[in-house]
Amino acid sequence: MKTVTIKRYSNSFDLECSDIAPDKSISHRCAIFSLLSNDTSTIKNFLLGEDTISSLSIAEQLGAEVLRDGSNITIKPPKKLTEPNDILDCGNAGTGMRLYAGLLAGVDGSFILTGDKYLRSRPMNRVTTPLREIGAKIDCREEGNLAPLSIRGGELKAFRYNSPIDSAQVKSALILAGIQAEEVSYYKENLLSRDHTERMLRGMGAKVDIGEDGWIKIEPLVKPLKPLNIRVPADPSSGFFFAVASAITPNSKTIIKNVTLNPTRIEAYKILEKMGAKISFVEKENLYEPIGDIEISYNGKLSAVTVENNIAWLIDELPALSIAMALAEGKSVVKNAKELRVKESDRISTVLEGLTKCGVETIEHKDGYEIIGSSLKSSTINSYGDHRVAMSFAIAGVNCGMKIEDIECIDTSFPNFFDILSQITQLG
Repeated sequence: MKTVTIKRYSNSFDLECSDIAPDKSISHRCAIFSLLSNDTSTIKNFLLGEDTISSLSIAEQLGAEVLRDGSNITIKPPKKLTEPNDILDCGNAGTGMRLYAGLLAGVDGSFILTGDKYLRSRPMNRVTTPLREIGAKIDCREEGNLAPLSIRGGELKAFRYNSPIDSAQVKSALILAGIQAEEVSYYKENLLSRDHTERMLRGMGAKVDIGEDGWIKIEPLVKPLKPLNIRVPADPSSGFFFAVASAITPNSKTIIKNVTLNPTRIEAYKILEKMGAKISFVEKENLYEPIGDIEISYNGKLSAVTVENNIAWLIDELPALSIAMALAEGKSVVKNAKELRVKESDRISTVLEGLTKCGVETIEHKDGYEIIGSSLKSSTINSYGDHRVAMSFAIAGVNCGMKIEDIECIDTSFPNFFDILSQITQLG
């Protein structure tokens, strides 16, 4: 098991990040959505992380011709998706598995989706149950809940589904099924989750529109979609680690360049701003996604905050935000965040276990937690194979020093994380 030691950094820093990892969510979708076109898609700045490479490899197994030039990718889809001669390995990516389940449910053929030991323990019935209800033939462990997923694709019925879960992965899987259904389908969630799927598919020519009542209308495809021509922006979730580092380190500043400013992706920055950090957003372009720069500056001691709204927009950043909460004045509270328990790890218990080791008083709830802000003490943290937990406590190490165990998982989403971190502190 690979470990790293982060040394406490006692000076200020001025960091410009032009090489933040490309957006993971958008990279996954580029690999998958390109299969819906009949022409070659061009994707620049594709994330070369283990998870997204898995999605790209699956596209190849389904018959696509993929050409790689570093992070610049072209994908020529087949005239018809073909049955693979082997299982489809999604690695650690819940996004890859759930979106491919939605796509392949409507494709004639037999497909088996699997992943690593962590992914095989994550719940899949949130997508398999509604897909089965519209005619998908899916078998897996625990009556449809655990991978591997065995899919026999075929004709799908139209649906009207009010999801009990606010999840971009569930929504995307159902949209991918809906555009293959026999008639118009409708999907609704209580709170708008990340909307990359809707934005990108609309940009490709699909009719996926949300009404004033919150229902998303999904029309079946009558012809192949236009190919993608996109440069994947930087990932605000990845950049947020260094935003927190700036907010907790006196006289420090970070500029994150060319990042998506999609409102469903920058909520964590808004919370950090509410806690007292100085943050500005500068939009530069807006095609598939609004893209620009985010500047974060230390602005004094942070204040505690209660987080209970827009949780679906925060689910990946809450571990890093918890580090800021641990150093803020007062008691911070996180509510309505039960979804944290079914990510790469149970992030509620994993994060609180780490903070407790660092001397922070915490209180655990079923759907959230409380953190009594004080100071952090150096400790040894087990990431439990969760890349965001590993990186969050690495950022905590800038403040107090830290040893992180099981860091191989970071390669799934942010391969150059430690290259950037080494610009502001020493690693051992």
